[in-house]
Amino acid sequence: MGIPLHQAARIGTYLVRQHLSGRKRYPLVLMLEPLFRCNLACAGCGKIDYPSEILDQRLSYDDCMTAIDECGAPVVSIAGGEPLLHREMPKIVDGYLARKKVVILCTNALLLAKKIDDYKPHPFFTWSIHLDGNREMHDKSVCQQGTYDKAVEAIRLAKAKGFRVSINCTLFNDADPAAVAAFFDEMKEIGLDGMTVSPGYAYERAPDQKHFLNRTKTKELFRGILARGDGGRKWPFSQSINFLDFLAGNKSYQCTPWGNPTRTVFGWQKPCYLLGEGYAKTFRELMDDTDWDKYGVGKYEKCADCMVHCGFEASAVKDMFQHPLQALTVAMRGVRTDGPMAKDISLEGQRRAEFVFSDHVGRKLADIRAAKTGAKPRPKGAVPAE
Repeated sequence: MGIPLHQAARIGTYLVRQHLSGRKRYPLVLMLEPLFRCNLACAGCGKIDYPSEILDQRLSYDDCMTAIDECGAPVVSIAGGEPLLHREMPKIVDGYLARKKVVILCTNALLLAKKIDDYKPHPFFTWSIHLDGNREMHDKSVCQQGTYDKAVEAIRLAKAKGFRVSINCTLFNDADPAAVAAFFDEMKEIGLDGMTVSPGYAYERAPDQKHFLNRTKTKELFRGILARGDGGRKWPFSQSINFLDFLAGNKSYQCTPWGNPTRTVFGWQKPCYLLGEGYAKTFRELMDDTDWDKYGVGKYEKCADCMVHCGFEASAVKDMFQHPLQALTVAMRGVRTDGPMAKDISLEGQRRAEFVFSDHVGRKLADIRAAKTGAKPRPKGAVPAE
């Protein structure tokens, strides 16, 4: 797989400590969104749709260091928005590396050639380039022609400068298994160090709501892809073999939302990276005050079709830790891509979706405007006039 031994060892040591301490809930990856502003407007995202006052917000270097010190996760994945728009990003990366964290810096690569000399290769630092498939697939996904070619150029540049480089690939319901497999072959030939792949999540604010996958389609798609790659063994995935087995429908997991806690300009996001249904001021408040049992497949309508890595990778890693021989067998034989699928979680008892996005945006705007004028923040539920 595409995870270096020294990184796997550090993460494994952390997992053993959590297990021995009897800790029920613990983070694996800090998902950091230090800004929402981006230089692309992808159809499947919608974050660029925030009001400009929110898009202008940034987490400071101190905010970012406090976030990792609070949660203690061994890995930090820095996303956004586009992180390279953040002026303090080189300092933030150095701060995490000084804390001996595995750092993954996600970018669409449009600014990478300009910014790359602000960073230095490091055994625990990886560039994660956003590429949603081949040229046709990716440029369609990000709604801008030429981005695929720029991303590939950036990958070659980063590799030439000695950096570890991976891609993060999100797939939708128009993805063709043969085309995706061919794309993975091309990426391997370039010399990528790793690949992260996931089905797209149906963000409620995304402009395009027609191309998100349901769970059955997700399993069929990934079986079709992995069958063309020796059960996944052909490509350097930066993911657990159990997560790939889950995507192919051979395992049924409930998500682990606290495994990838998310810190944004709003605060600590409840309950997960994908759903913003409340925000906590501290990590401890997030862990203690979130009603975790309200969320997940079969529990909440918005979670019904989710099979995204940020929700289920931690579940897969926990399963690997508890059943290492089973995971080793899958790793040696490859992911099974035919035969019956594992029984999925019933959706009959799930609660209806609540739509609270506008309320949180309104409160954040009120806080921003109050800070500018010196007025007291509005009470919860109050939405400022536009």
